[in-house]
Amino acid sequence: MQVNKSYQSAHSPKSKVKEAIRVALPKAFATTKWLLSIMIPVSFGVMILNYTGVLALVSSYLSPAFELIGLPGESAFVLLTSIFTNIYTAIAVITSLELEGRVVTILAVMCLVAHGFVIETAVLKKTGSSVVRMILLRLVGCFAMGAVLNWLLPKESSQIVSSIVMEKQEFTVMFMAWLQSSLILTIKVIVLITLLMIFQKILELFGVIKWISTFLKPLQVVMGLPQSTSFSWIVANTLGLAYGAAIIMEQVEEGKMSKEDADLLNHHIAVSHSNLEDPLLFAAIGAPLAWMIIPRFILGIVVVWICRLERLLRAKVGIL
Repeated sequence: MQVNKSYQSAHSPKSKVKEAIRVALPKAFATTKWLLSIMIPVSFGVMILNYTGVLALVSSYLSPAFELIGLPGESAFVLLTSIFTNIYTAIAVITSLELEGRVVTILAVMCLVAHGFVIETAVLKKTGSSVVRMILLRLVGCFAMGAVLNWLLPKESSQIVSSIVMEKQEFTVMFMAWLQSSLILTIKVIVLITLLMIFQKILELFGVIKWISTFLKPLQVVMGLPQSTSFSWIVANTLGLAYGAAIIMEQVEEGKMSKEDADLLNHHIAVSHSNLEDPLLFAAIGAPLAWMIIPRFILGIVVVWICRLERLLRAKVGIL
C-alpha cells in the first residue's frame, strides 16, 4: 500500500508540474543567455549604423533591385531595416513613407520572410542547418514573393499609408530609446522563454505532445515534414523563431527530433513562421492577413519538397 501511495504521489499532476519546472528552468536560463548575447549586441550595432546613416546609404545602392520587381526604391530601406532589426522597426519605417496599399502588402510579406536575419539564422544553424543555405533561401524567397505578389495584386489600388515625418535624432535620444527597448526585450525574453519551457515540459509529461503530433499527422504529410517536427512547427508558427528557439533546440538536443528532420523543418519555418503576432502588426496598417500568411505557407511547402527531392537525388547518385 505504501508503495502504491508513493507511486501515485510521484505521478500526480502536482508532482508532474513540479518536475516540469525543475527540468525547464536551467534550460530556459541557458537559452535566454544565449539569445540575449546575440540580440543585444546586434541591436546596438544596428542603432549605430542607423545613426551614422550607413543603413540609408546601403539602401540607396539596393534600390534598383527593388525597382526591377516593381517596387519604389525606398522599399530597400524598409526591407534592410527588417533584416537587421525586427518587424516593429520595419513598420515604423513603412508608416513614415507614402506608399500604396499594395506596396505595403508586398513589403509586409517580404519582411515576414526575411526579418531578424542574425538572431533567427543563429537559431536555424544551432538546430542543424547551413547558415549560407538559410540566408540564400530567405533572400531568394523574399524577392520571389515580392515579384509574384507584384504580378498578382491589382495595380489600381490607391490606398495610402498615413505619413509620419522622420527626423534625425540626437545620439543621446536614440541611445536612451535603444536602452529602454533593450530592457523591455530582455524582460520579455526571460519571461516568455521560461514560461514556454515550463509549458512544453508540462505538455510532454501529460502526454499532450504525442496527441498533437498524431492530430497534425495529415497536415505534416502534405507539408513534407516528419511527424517528429509537429510540436516545433506549432511553436515556430505561433511564437516565432527567436522565442521558440528554446523548444526547437531542446527537441534536437534530447533526440526527439533528428538534425535531418530539423533541417527539413527549418526550410519551412525559415520562410513561414510567426503567423500570429507579426501579420497582425502589419494588418494594423492595412495589409490583408490572407496575403501575408497563405503565400508564405505555400512557399514553405514548396521549399520542403524541393529539399526532399534534392536529398533523394543525392542518395541515388551517391553524392555525400
